Amino acid sequence: MSGPLEVEPSIEQTNRFVDAHRHELVAFRRHLHAYPELSRQELETTDLVAQRLTAAGMCPRVLAGGVGLVCDIGTGSGPVVALRGDLDALAMDDETATAYASKRPGIAHACGHDVHTTVVLGAGLALAAHLAESGPDAGRVRLLFESAEEAVPSGAADLIEAGGLDDVVAVYGLHCDPKLEVGTIGVRPGPLTAAADMVVVDLHGPGGHTARPHLTVDLVQVAARLATDLPDEVRRRVADLGDALVVFGSLRAGDAPNVIPAHARLSGTFRTQDPAVWAVAEAVVDQSVAALLDGTGATFVVEHRRGVPPVVNDPRETERFAAAARLVLGDHAVLEAPRSWGGDSFAWYLAEAPGTYARLGVHDPARGDDHHDLHSSTFDVHEGAIDVGIRVLVAAALDALADRR
Repeated sequence: MSGPLEVEPSIEQTNRFVDAHRHELVAFRRHLHAYPELSRQELETTDLVAQRLTAAGMCPRVLAGGVGLVCDIGTGSGPVVALRGDLDALAMDDETATAYASKRPGIAHACGHDVHTTVVLGAGLALAAHLAESGPDAGRVRLLFESAEEAVPSGAADLIEAGGLDDVVAVYGLHCDPKLEVGTIGVRPGPLTAAADMVVVDLHGPGGHTARPHLTVDLVQVAARLATDLPDEVRRRVADLGDALVVFGSLRAGDAPNVIPAHARLSGTFRTQDPAVWAVAEAVVDQSVAALLDGTGATFVVEHRRGVPPVVNDPRETERFAAAARLVLGDHAVLEAPRSWGGDSFAWYLAEAPGTYARLGVHDPARGDDHHDLHSSTFDVHEGAIDVGIRVLVAAALDALADRR
């Protein structure tokens, strides 16, 4: 690993770039926030990123279908370092009171992907100036803008299949963390997140009148019991291997108050931090559902969609990233990130190349202890985090390139 002197001369240049482009990048983020797009529908977002890169003299390559893109910065023949941002928003309402709140009902950037996209775009624009002044062996930085990070399957496979990780020696990413103050970065070598799968359980019964529930299968009651008891049943069955977390985010059954429905659907996630548990997840969920529904008269179909493995950060690249953050922000700004039960498709990149995924502090200290969590309808960020993310990504990428010349 190269020493701090490798990137120290570039810090002031990056700072000047950030100062000169701060208002533009904040406006870019706010536009994305106001006009969010769902997974695999990020046509406008992809086009906006591509337009800005093209205006800077670069040649972004939009993936088939018009969502997601890849763009190389620099023309050197040396190593390639990748930076990843994600484009999609969530299917939920934005209940913030800002001028840039979502103008599309039922869609919101409540996970910070608008910030991730802006940070990676800004880092790419800043790196273009750095690499233009470097020699032919300086290497390149590849920007990866991923569609459908929130979906299963995600757009990570599309980027990898399109050659996004070809010749990549290191890959870095940042995710907003509302538990951390703006100006800080959270890092963690080794396992960071959990494996996450999607689970849908369809229940069926004959239906009937609410006046005579004893003559049919009371499917609402059955669904409620399943939602309540399945998490503990699954944990009991995997206890010898590790732990698991099953949580339902949706339960739908019937429309009329006096009709017992013939169909109900529960949709949720299965999460685990233990690879051994992930290996048996589908079988365990099937067995648990069958055991809980035995004797109820309800029939069922379980759809278990394999999601993402845990994010496992490379220790060496994590230390490089932490050193870059300390250099540009100060020792006090680099914190240990706790291990999370969340899942993230960044895991697929780390399965192909060494790298690290870090947490970007976005909490506004003016809000005191009011830490609005990710996926909250009132989630928002302190936009100073954009500056921080750009400066750290640029420093880490330049150090990784310098270390491999």
